[in-house]
Formats: sequence, structure tokens, C-alpha cells
Amino acid sequence: MTSKLKGPAAIGAAIGSAAIAAALLYTNKRKSKANKPKAPDVVPPETD
Repeated sequence: MTSKLKGPAAIGAAIGSAAIAAALLYTNKRKSKANKPKAPDVVPPETD
């Protein structure tokens, strides 16, 4: 796919592409962080 954008259009396209890539990386990072199993809450044993 060839593109002959010049000047501000080329700069805008580059910024747009970078923004989309950053958004995809961010959502993927959040998704993988949310899928991790959480450690169960440890309740200290009751002592007298």
C-alpha cells in the first residue's frame, strides 16, 4: 500500500498511527493484568 501524503497530512497520519498502537498496547496490558489470579486473603489465626 503506497501513500503519498505530504506535510501536515503525513505528520497527522504518523501521530494517529502511534496513538492507535499505544492504545492497543495499553488495553492489552490492562487485560493481561486483570486476568491474573488474585492471592486469597490470609486471615491470621485467632489466639487467646
